[in-house]
Amino acid sequence: MSLNYSKKTMEHFRNPRNIGEIKNPDARAQVGNMVCGDQLSFTIKVKDEIIKDIKFLSFGCASNIATASVMTEMVKGMTLEQAKKFDWNKIVAKLNGLPKQKIHCSVLSVEGLQKVILEYEKKHQKNTKIINKKTVAKKATTKK
Repeated sequence: MSLNYSKKTMEHFRNPRNIGEIKNPDARAQVGNMVCGDQLSFTIKVKDEIIKDIKFLSFGCASNIATASVMTEMVKGMTLEQAKKFDWNKIVAKLNGLPKQKIHCSVLSVEGLQKVILEYEKKHQKNTKIINKKTVAKKATTKK
């Protein structure tokens, strides 16, 4: 079966951007599709709630690689809140379309993005709780 990939999709497949792993990432996450066997692993660096760097590793088809490549380009520089709302349709549009049977690859990329953000937030939640406890303790002592 021959798939009609756009030139942009083939460019991202042949020359993926942001491929690899970040050393000492702020978070990492893996996602996979049991039906087709595609897998993605993401690492992320965040500063002041902004995605400063994001990289991926792929075990999958051309669409899997291309969608993760273009998505990482698009979300770099976004706030975490913006990235949480990122829609897989933006990936498909940026790649000038995908074959219908490969749309799930763009969905998997966004699932990976959401999961690595969730892992980041879980990992850094302890810091938030400590700050909140200090703030509450300080307010409690100043009211007396």
